[in-house]
Amino acid sequence: MRIFHWFAVVAISLSLPACGARVDYISVPEPQVENAKVGGYSRIRFWGDEAPDEISTMIAEKNEQSKSRFQAKRKKSRNGKLNLAFISISGGGANGAFGAGLLNGWTKKGDRPEFEGVTGISTGALSAPYAFLGSAYDNRLKDVYTTISTKDVLVVKGISGVLGGTSAADSTPLYNLISKHVTPSLLVKIAAEHAKGRRLWIGTTNLEAGRPVIWDMGEIASSGRPDSLTLFRKIMLASASIPGAFPPVTIKVNVDGVNYQEIHVDGGTTNQAFIYPGQLSIKTYSKAGIAKAERRIYVIRNGKVRPEWKKVKGQTLSIASRAVDTLLTSQGDSDMYKIFAITKRDGFDFNLTYIPLDFVVPINEPFDKAYMNKLYDLAYTRGVNGIKWQKNPYSF
Repeated sequence: MRIFHWFAVVAISLSLPACGARVDYISVPEPQVENAKVGGYSRIRFWGDEAPDEISTMIAEKNEQSKSRFQAKRKKSRNGKLNLAFISISGGGANGAFGAGLLNGWTKKGDRPEFEGVTGISTGALSAPYAFLGSAYDNRLKDVYTTISTKDVLVVKGISGVLGGTSAADSTPLYNLISKHVTPSLLVKIAAEHAKGRRLWIGTTNLEAGRPVIWDMGEIASSGRPDSLTLFRKIMLASASIPGAFPPVTIKVNVDGVNYQEIHVDGGTTNQAFIYPGQLSIKTYSKAGIAKAERRIYVIRNGKVRPEWKKVKGQTLSIASRAVDTLLTSQGDSDMYKIFAITKRDGFDFNLTYIPLDFVVPINEPFDKAYMNKLYDLAYTRGVNGIKWQKNPYSF
Protein backbone atom coordinates (compact mmCIF):
# COMPACT_ATOMS: atom_id res chain seq x y z
CA MET A 1 0.00 0.00 0.00
CA ARG A 2 2.93 2.34 0.63
CA ILE A 3 3.96 1.70 -2.98
CA PHE A 4 0.46 2.55 -4.26
CA HIS A 5 0.49 5.73 -2.17
CA TRP A 6 3.78 6.75 -3.80
CA PHE A 7 2.40 6.06 -7.28
CA ALA A 8 -0.77 8.05 -6.59
CA VAL A 9 1.07 11.08 -5.26
CA VAL A 10 3.45 11.14 -8.23
CA ALA A 11 0.66 10.63 -10.75
CA ILE A 12 -1.54 13.36 -9.31
CA SER A 13 1.39 15.74 -9.19
CA LEU A 14 1.78 15.28 -12.94
CA SER A 15 -1.78 16.60 -13.37
CA LEU A 16 -2.26 15.02 -16.77
CA PRO A 17 -5.71 15.75 -18.23
CA ALA A 18 -6.24 12.47 -20.03
CA CYS A 19 -9.01 10.13 -18.93
CA GLY A 20 -8.21 6.54 -18.08
CA ALA A 21 -9.38 3.88 -20.48
CA ARG A 22 -11.93 1.49 -19.05
CA VAL A 23 -11.14 -2.20 -19.50
CA ASP A 24 -13.99 -4.69 -19.85
CA TYR A 25 -12.98 -8.27 -19.07
CA ILE A 26 -14.75 -11.31 -20.51
CA SER A 27 -15.34 -12.76 -17.08
CA VAL A 28 -16.06 -16.39 -16.29
CA PRO A 29 -19.73 -16.63 -15.19
CA GLU A 30 -19.93 -17.25 -11.46
CA PRO A 31 -21.50 -20.74 -11.75
CA GLN A 32 -18.66 -21.80 -14.07
CA VAL A 33 -15.68 -20.54 -12.07
CA GLU A 34 -14.86 -24.03 -10.76
CA ASN A 35 -14.85 -25.44 -14.30
CA ALA A 36 -12.51 -22.93 -15.95
CA LYS A 37 -9.41 -24.49 -17.52
CA VAL A 38 -6.29 -23.07 -19.12
CA GLY A 39 -6.52 -24.47 -22.64
CA GLY A 40 -4.23 -27.41 -23.40
CA TYR A 41 -3.06 -27.90 -19.79
CA SER A 42 -4.05 -30.24 -17.00
CA ARG A 43 -3.18 -30.29 -13.30
CA ILE A 44 -1.24 -27.02 -13.44
CA ARG A 45 -3.20 -25.24 -10.69
CA PHE A 46 -5.61 -25.58 -7.81
CA TRP A 47 -7.26 -23.36 -5.22
CA GLY A 48 -4.97 -22.33 -2.39
CA ASP A 49 -7.73 -22.69 0.20
CA GLU A 50 -8.96 -26.14 -0.81
CA ALA A 51 -7.26 -29.48 -1.45
CA PRO A 52 -7.66 -30.43 -5.13
CA ASP A 53 -9.96 -33.32 -6.04
CA GLU A 54 -7.11 -35.12 -7.77
CA ILE A 55 -4.68 -34.81 -4.87
CA SER A 56 -4.30 -38.60 -4.53
CA THR A 57 -3.10 -38.82 -8.15
CA MET A 58 -0.76 -35.86 -7.70
CA ILE A 59 0.83 -37.33 -4.57
CA ALA A 60 1.14 -40.80 -6.12
CA GLU A 61 2.90 -39.32 -9.15
CA LYS A 62 5.31 -37.34 -6.97
CA ASN A 63 6.09 -40.41 -4.85
CA GLU A 64 6.85 -42.47 -7.95
CA GLN A 65 9.05 -39.73 -9.44
CA SER A 66 10.93 -39.37 -6.14
CA LYS A 67 11.50 -43.06 -5.43
CA SER A 68 15.08 -43.47 -6.70
CA ARG A 69 16.12 -40.03 -5.42
CA PHE A 70 14.76 -40.80 -1.95
CA GLN A 71 16.62 -44.11 -1.87
CA ALA A 72 19.87 -42.30 -2.67
CA LYS A 73 19.16 -39.72 0.05
CA ARG A 74 18.66 -42.44 2.64
CA LYS A 75 21.97 -44.08 1.73
CA LYS A 76 23.81 -40.77 2.10
CA SER A 77 22.14 -39.97 5.42
CA ARG A 78 24.17 -40.74 8.53
CA ASN A 79 21.21 -42.31 10.29
CA GLY A 80 19.59 -43.85 7.23
CA LYS A 81 16.58 -41.54 7.51
CA LEU A 82 15.07 -39.50 4.74
CA ASN A 83 15.53 -35.76 5.35
CA LEU A 84 13.35 -33.41 3.35
CA ALA A 85 13.51 -29.61 3.34
CA PHE A 86 10.82 -27.22 2.08
CA ILE A 87 10.91 -23.43 1.85
CA SER A 88 8.24 -20.75 1.65
CA ILE A 89 9.25 -17.25 0.50
CA SER A 90 6.84 -14.43 1.31
CA GLY A 91 5.92 -11.22 -0.45
CA GLY A 92 7.42 -7.87 0.45
CA GLY A 93 8.34 -5.80 -2.62
CA ALA A 94 11.87 -4.40 -2.31
CA ASN A 95 12.24 -6.41 0.89
CA GLY A 96 12.73 -9.44 -1.34
CA ALA A 97 16.41 -8.46 -1.13
CA PHE A 98 16.34 -9.96 2.37
CA GLY A 99 15.41 -13.42 1.11
CA ALA A 100 17.90 -13.20 -1.74
CA GLY A 101 20.79 -12.30 0.55
CA LEU A 102 19.81 -14.95 3.07
CA LEU A 103 19.73 -17.74 0.49
CA ASN A 104 23.07 -16.74 -1.01
CA GLY A 105 24.72 -16.40 2.40
CA TRP A 106 23.31 -19.81 3.31
CA THR A 107 25.01 -21.23 0.23
CA LYS A 108 28.32 -19.66 1.29
CA LYS A 109 28.05 -21.24 4.73
CA GLY A 110 27.81 -24.60 3.03
CA ASP A 111 24.76 -26.22 4.60
CA ARG A 112 21.92 -24.98 2.43
CA PRO A 113 19.78 -28.02 1.54
CA GLU A 114 18.22 -28.98 -1.76
CA PHE A 115 14.59 -28.04 -1.28
CA GLU A 116 12.01 -30.70 -1.95
CA GLY A 117 9.39 -28.02 -2.50
CA VAL A 118 9.56 -24.24 -2.96
CA THR A 119 6.62 -21.84 -2.71
CA GLY A 120 6.64 -18.15 -3.51
CA ILE A 121 4.26 -15.20 -3.31
CA SER A 122 4.68 -11.77 -4.92
CA THR A 123 8.37 -10.80 -4.62
CA GLY A 124 8.88 -14.34 -3.32
CA ALA A 125 7.63 -15.59 -6.67
CA LEU A 126 10.56 -13.82 -8.34
CA SER A 127 13.01 -15.56 -6.00
CA ALA A 128 11.36 -18.98 -5.95
CA PRO A 129 12.67 -20.38 -9.28
CA TYR A 130 16.25 -19.63 -8.24
CA ALA A 131 15.76 -21.08 -4.77
CA PHE A 132 14.32 -24.16 -6.49
CA LEU A 133 17.24 -24.60 -8.92
CA GLY A 134 19.85 -24.11 -6.23
CA SER A 135 23.16 -22.35 -5.69
CA ALA A 136 24.14 -22.36 -9.37
CA TYR A 137 21.67 -19.49 -9.75
CA ASP A 138 22.80 -17.40 -6.78
CA ASN A 139 24.37 -14.72 -8.97
CA ARG A 140 21.14 -14.24 -10.89
CA LEU A 141 19.19 -14.03 -7.66
CA LYS A 142 21.57 -11.36 -6.40
CA ASP A 143 21.28 -9.38 -9.63
CA VAL A 144 17.48 -9.22 -9.39
CA TYR A 145 17.65 -7.42 -6.05
CA THR A 146 20.89 -5.43 -6.12
CA THR A 147 21.22 -4.05 -9.66
CA ILE A 148 17.73 -2.70 -10.34
CA SER A 149 15.79 0.38 -9.29
CA THR A 150 12.21 1.57 -9.65
CA LYS A 151 12.57 2.42 -13.35
CA ASP A 152 13.40 -1.23 -14.05
CA VAL A 153 10.10 -2.33 -12.52
CA LEU A 154 7.46 0.25 -13.45
CA VAL A 155 6.48 3.38 -15.31
CA VAL A 156 4.22 5.76 -13.41
CA LYS A 157 1.07 6.73 -15.29
CA GLY A 158 -0.57 10.12 -15.07
CA ILE A 159 -3.64 10.98 -13.05
CA SER A 160 -5.64 9.01 -15.61
CA GLY A 161 -4.22 5.79 -14.20
CA VAL A 162 -5.27 6.63 -10.67
CA LEU A 163 -8.73 8.03 -11.41
CA GLY A 164 -9.94 6.11 -14.43
CA GLY A 165 -7.56 3.37 -15.47
CA THR A 166 -6.72 -0.05 -14.08
CA SER A 167 -3.57 0.97 -12.20
CA ALA A 168 -1.30 3.78 -11.13
CA ALA A 169 1.69 2.32 -12.97
CA ASP A 170 2.56 0.28 -16.04
CA SER A 171 4.27 -3.04 -15.21
CA THR A 172 5.82 -3.57 -18.65
CA PRO A 173 9.35 -3.03 -17.27
CA LEU A 174 8.73 -5.75 -14.66
CA TYR A 175 7.49 -8.15 -17.32
CA ASN A 176 10.60 -7.38 -19.39
CA LEU A 177 12.78 -8.03 -16.34
CA ILE A 178 11.04 -11.36 -15.74
CA SER A 179 11.41 -12.26 -19.42
CA LYS A 180 15.13 -11.51 -19.27
CA HIS A 181 15.60 -14.02 -16.47
CA VAL A 182 12.93 -16.61 -17.29
CA THR A 183 14.34 -18.12 -20.47
CA PRO A 184 13.60 -21.34 -22.38
CA SER A 185 16.70 -22.94 -20.83
CA LEU A 186 15.45 -22.05 -17.33
CA LEU A 187 12.18 -23.86 -18.04
CA VAL A 188 14.09 -26.92 -19.26
CA LYS A 189 15.99 -27.07 -15.96
CA ILE A 190 12.83 -26.61 -13.91
CA ALA A 191 11.11 -29.36 -15.89
CA ALA A 192 14.06 -31.70 -15.22
CA GLU A 193 13.79 -31.14 -11.46
CA HIS A 194 10.02 -31.54 -11.59
CA ALA A 195 10.52 -34.95 -13.22
CA LYS A 196 12.54 -35.95 -10.12
CA GLY A 197 9.51 -35.27 -7.90
CA ARG A 198 10.48 -31.81 -6.69
CA ARG A 199 7.83 -29.09 -6.80
CA LEU A 200 7.80 -25.34 -7.47
CA TRP A 201 4.52 -23.59 -6.60
CA ILE A 202 3.69 -19.91 -7.07
CA GLY A 203 0.60 -18.17 -5.70
CA THR A 204 -1.67 -15.61 -7.34
CA THR A 205 -5.11 -14.26 -6.45
CA ASN A 206 -8.13 -14.76 -8.71
CA LEU A 207 -9.56 -11.30 -8.11
CA GLU A 208 -13.16 -11.96 -9.18
CA ALA A 209 -13.33 -15.21 -7.21
CA GLY A 210 -11.51 -13.55 -4.31
CA ARG A 211 -9.51 -16.75 -3.75
CA PRO A 212 -5.84 -17.82 -3.79
CA VAL A 213 -4.61 -19.95 -6.69
CA ILE A 214 -1.53 -22.19 -6.52
CA TRP A 215 0.25 -22.80 -9.82
CA ASP A 216 2.48 -25.84 -10.38
CA MET A 217 5.26 -24.15 -12.34
CA GLY A 218 7.14 -27.41 -12.93
CA GLU A 219 4.06 -28.91 -14.55
CA ILE A 220 3.82 -25.89 -16.86
CA ALA A 221 7.53 -26.11 -17.70
CA SER A 222 7.13 -29.82 -18.46
CA SER A 223 4.12 -29.42 -20.73
CA GLY A 224 6.09 -28.90 -23.93
CA ARG A 225 3.47 -26.44 -25.12
CA PRO A 226 4.64 -23.50 -27.27
CA ASP A 227 2.89 -21.01 -24.98
CA SER A 228 4.34 -22.41 -21.74
CA LEU A 229 7.10 -19.79 -21.51
CA THR A 230 4.62 -16.93 -21.87
CA LEU A 231 2.24 -18.48 -19.31
CA PHE A 232 5.11 -19.04 -16.86
CA ARG A 233 6.15 -15.39 -17.15
CA LYS A 234 2.59 -14.09 -16.85
CA ILE A 235 2.00 -16.05 -13.64
CA MET A 236 5.16 -14.60 -12.10
CA LEU A 237 4.03 -11.13 -13.15
CA ALA A 238 0.54 -11.70 -11.75
CA SER A 239 1.92 -12.90 -8.43
CA ALA A 240 3.80 -9.61 -8.05
CA SER A 241 1.09 -7.30 -9.47
CA ILE A 242 -0.02 -5.19 -6.51
CA PRO A 243 -3.70 -4.28 -7.07
CA GLY A 244 -4.13 -0.62 -7.90
CA ALA A 245 -0.40 -0.14 -8.38
CA PHE A 246 0.06 -2.57 -11.27
CA PRO A 247 -2.60 -3.64 -13.79
CA PRO A 248 -4.15 -7.07 -13.29
CA VAL A 249 -2.86 -9.92 -15.45
CA THR A 250 -5.45 -11.69 -17.57
CA ILE A 251 -5.23 -15.46 -18.05
CA LYS A 252 -7.15 -16.98 -20.97
CA VAL A 253 -9.37 -19.86 -19.89
CA ASN A 254 -12.27 -21.77 -21.39
CA VAL A 255 -15.39 -23.53 -20.19
CA ASP A 256 -17.07 -26.02 -22.53
CA GLY A 257 -15.31 -24.50 -25.52
CA VAL A 258 -16.20 -20.89 -24.65
CA ASN A 259 -13.28 -18.52 -24.02
CA TYR A 260 -13.09 -16.20 -21.03
CA GLN A 261 -10.55 -14.14 -19.09
CA GLU A 262 -9.58 -14.59 -15.45
CA ILE A 263 -8.16 -11.56 -13.63
CA HIS A 264 -5.13 -12.40 -11.48
CA VAL A 265 -3.27 -10.09 -9.10
CA ASP A 266 -0.67 -10.21 -6.34
CA GLY A 267 -0.75 -13.48 -4.40
CA GLY A 268 -0.19 -11.41 -1.27
CA THR A 269 -3.77 -10.17 -1.55
CA THR A 270 -4.91 -13.50 -0.11
CA ASN A 271 -1.72 -14.98 1.40
CA GLN A 272 1.57 -13.38 2.39
CA ALA A 273 3.12 -16.87 2.36
CA PHE A 274 1.88 -20.44 2.00
CA ILE A 275 2.94 -24.07 2.00
CA TYR A 276 -0.18 -25.98 0.90
CA PRO A 277 -3.94 -25.93 1.63
CA GLY A 278 -4.82 -26.74 5.21
CA GLN A 279 -7.28 -29.43 4.10
CA LEU A 280 -4.36 -31.44 2.71
CA SER A 281 -2.46 -33.57 5.21
CA ILE A 282 0.84 -35.07 4.09
CA LYS A 283 0.41 -37.83 6.66
CA THR A 284 -2.82 -38.93 5.01
CA TYR A 285 -1.51 -39.15 1.45
CA SER A 286 2.14 -40.14 1.81
CA LYS A 287 3.29 -43.72 1.62
CA ALA A 288 4.48 -45.18 4.92
CA GLY A 289 8.19 -44.92 4.08
CA ILE A 290 7.94 -41.28 3.07
CA ALA A 291 5.59 -40.44 5.94
CA LYS A 292 8.38 -41.37 8.34
CA ALA A 293 10.76 -38.88 6.79
CA GLU A 294 12.16 -35.99 8.81
CA ARG A 295 10.65 -32.85 7.33
CA ARG A 296 11.72 -29.26 7.83
CA ILE A 297 9.92 -26.16 6.63
CA TYR A 298 11.85 -22.92 6.31
CA VAL A 299 9.85 -19.70 6.03
CA ILE A 300 11.50 -16.48 4.86
CA ARG A 301 9.31 -13.55 5.70
CA ASN A 302 10.46 -10.59 3.62
CA GLY A 303 9.30 -8.04 6.13
CA LYS A 304 9.24 -7.09 9.77
CA VAL A 305 6.87 -8.77 12.18
CA ARG A 306 5.91 -5.55 13.93
CA PRO A 307 4.90 -2.25 12.26
CA GLU A 308 7.18 0.73 12.68
CA TRP A 309 5.78 4.00 13.96
CA LYS A 310 4.88 6.38 11.16
CA LYS A 311 3.42 9.88 11.13
CA VAL A 312 -0.04 9.88 9.50
CA LYS A 313 -1.18 13.04 7.76
CA GLY A 314 -4.79 14.16 7.79
CA GLN A 315 -5.22 13.13 4.16
CA THR A 316 -7.17 10.27 2.58
CA LEU A 317 -4.18 8.55 0.94
CA SER A 318 -2.02 8.81 4.04
CA ILE A 319 -4.74 7.39 6.29
CA ALA A 320 -5.71 4.62 3.86
CA SER A 321 -2.17 3.55 3.03
CA ARG A 322 -1.16 3.36 6.69
CA ALA A 323 -4.28 1.38 7.58
CA VAL A 324 -3.79 -1.15 4.79
CA ASP A 325 -0.06 -1.43 5.49
CA THR A 326 -0.93 -2.31 9.09
CA LEU A 327 -3.54 -4.78 7.89
CA LEU A 328 -0.99 -6.54 5.65
CA THR A 329 1.45 -6.88 8.54
CA SER A 330 -1.31 -8.44 10.62
CA GLN A 331 -2.26 -10.73 7.73
CA GLY A 332 1.36 -11.85 7.50
CA ASP A 333 1.25 -12.83 11.17
CA SER A 334 -1.90 -14.85 10.54
CA ASP A 335 -0.27 -16.66 7.62
CA MET A 336 2.69 -17.59 9.81
CA TYR A 337 0.31 -19.12 12.34
CA LYS A 338 -1.48 -20.99 9.55
CA ILE A 339 1.77 -22.48 8.24
CA PHE A 340 2.85 -23.27 11.80
CA ALA A 341 -0.41 -25.12 12.53
CA ILE A 342 -0.25 -27.13 9.29
CA THR A 343 3.38 -28.12 9.75
CA LYS A 344 2.94 -29.12 13.39
CA ARG A 345 -0.06 -31.26 12.49
CA ASP A 346 1.91 -32.95 9.69
CA GLY A 347 5.14 -33.44 11.63
CA PHE A 348 7.39 -30.73 10.21
CA ASP A 349 10.15 -28.94 12.08
CA PHE A 350 9.16 -25.26 11.78
CA ASN A 351 11.80 -22.57 11.09
CA LEU A 352 11.08 -18.87 10.56
CA THR A 353 13.22 -15.82 9.89
CA TYR A 354 12.34 -12.19 9.15
CA ILE A 355 13.88 -8.74 8.80
CA PRO A 356 15.20 -7.67 12.22
CA LEU A 357 13.35 -4.85 13.93
CA ASP A 358 16.56 -2.87 14.36
CA PHE A 359 17.15 -2.64 10.58
CA VAL A 360 16.26 1.01 10.02
CA VAL A 361 17.25 2.36 6.61
CA PRO A 362 15.24 5.00 4.74
CA ILE A 363 13.60 3.92 1.48
CA ASN A 364 13.03 6.82 -0.90
CA GLU A 365 11.21 5.05 -3.73
CA PRO A 366 9.41 1.69 -4.19
CA PHE A 367 12.55 -0.11 -5.36
CA ASP A 368 15.39 1.89 -3.87
CA LYS A 369 18.67 0.34 -5.00
CA ALA A 370 20.65 1.64 -2.01
CA TYR A 371 18.05 0.27 0.40
CA MET A 372 17.94 -3.13 -1.30
CA ASN A 373 21.73 -3.46 -1.32
CA LYS A 374 21.98 -2.71 2.40
CA LEU A 375 19.23 -5.21 3.16
CA TYR A 376 20.84 -7.82 0.93
CA ASP A 377 24.21 -7.36 2.65
CA LEU A 378 22.63 -7.67 6.10
CA ALA A 379 20.86 -10.90 5.13
CA TYR A 380 23.91 -12.32 3.36
CA THR A 381 26.00 -11.84 6.51
CA ARG A 382 23.32 -13.57 8.56
CA GLY A 383 23.30 -16.48 6.13
CA VAL A 384 27.08 -16.86 6.22
CA ASN A 385 27.19 -16.72 10.01
CA GLY A 386 24.37 -19.23 10.43
CA ILE A 387 20.72 -18.26 10.38
CA LYS A 388 19.10 -18.13 13.80
CA TRP A 389 15.79 -19.72 12.91
CA GLN A 390 12.80 -19.01 15.13
CA LYS A 391 10.92 -22.17 16.10
CA ASN A 392 7.57 -20.41 16.55
CA PRO A 393 5.71 -17.52 14.95
CA TYR A 394 6.55 -14.13 16.42
CA SER A 395 4.79 -13.48 19.75
CA PHE A 396 3.57 -17.07 19.95
